[in-house]
Amino acid sequence: MHSRTEPERDGAAAIRRPPLIRELLLVAGLFLVYKFGRQLANGHTAEAFHNAHRVWHWERSLHLPGESDVQSVLLHGDTLVRAANTYYVAVHFTATVIFLAWLYLRRPEHYLWARRILALLTGAALALHLTFPLAPPRMLDVAHLVDTGQAYGPTVYGAKPAADSMANQFAAMPSLHFGWALMVAIGLIAATRSRWRWLWLLHPLLTLVVIVGTANHYWLDAVVAAVLLCIALNMVHAPSPTSRGTTGAVPRPVPAPRRVGPTRADGPGLVGAGR
Repeated sequence: MHSRTEPERDGAAAIRRPPLIRELLLVAGLFLVYKFGRQLANGHTAEAFHNAHRVWHWERSLHLPGESDVQSVLLHGDTLVRAANTYYVAVHFTATVIFLAWLYLRRPEHYLWARRILALLTGAALALHLTFPLAPPRMLDVAHLVDTGQAYGPTVYGAKPAADSMANQFAAMPSLHFGWALMVAIGLIAATRSRWRWLWLLHPLLTLVVIVGTANHYWLDAVVAAVLLCIALNMVHAPSPTSRGTTGAVPRPVPAPRRVGPTRADGPGLVGAGR
């Protein structure tokens, strides 16, 4: 029997897509756990600055470029440095939410994969924030860097880290700004077919320039984030390449059209029987 396949359009995508309310509650719960968990690292000022000097020394030992080289470019104009500050404040969370929402609606299988990766990455980052509190380079006197957020705005951080109840400023390593941005790029490259999809790598590249140039992170913060992301990617099974560019639909067999009337294959005896 002959059959052909066509996309299932009457609910298969909805079946494979996880319930929206459950996903919203899950993502919100993970975010709150992370936000409150980071607060546990507050108050470790001495340890955070001790670790900052260690990281600064490691970078010099590895002959990494100075963060000041990137910042000097941003400081050439007020508009440029404010744009970098705005990117740091606004794009990190917004781009990730839009990324997950698009995958949820258009690529359900890739959504589950990306959500699991981001959860693993964020959980590992929280553990490192608690065990290795780290003051950012803008606070380190030996770095001689400008706190561009305080000097030019906008910023999400308070002027005094110890009194900042909204954010833990001693959670520099790893940089989730860079880790999430890299996952957004990898996820979009994996979930789309356009030959231009590799341009999504500009997002983590620009994010790297911003986090270093605004003196919110060291180079090693991004390196550690990339390593943790690689580990997470190897722990979660990736969607098959054949699912890229689909909306979660599954093929269904469609019967071949029924034959009407006699055909040559029926033989002369059957054709002549009606005479």
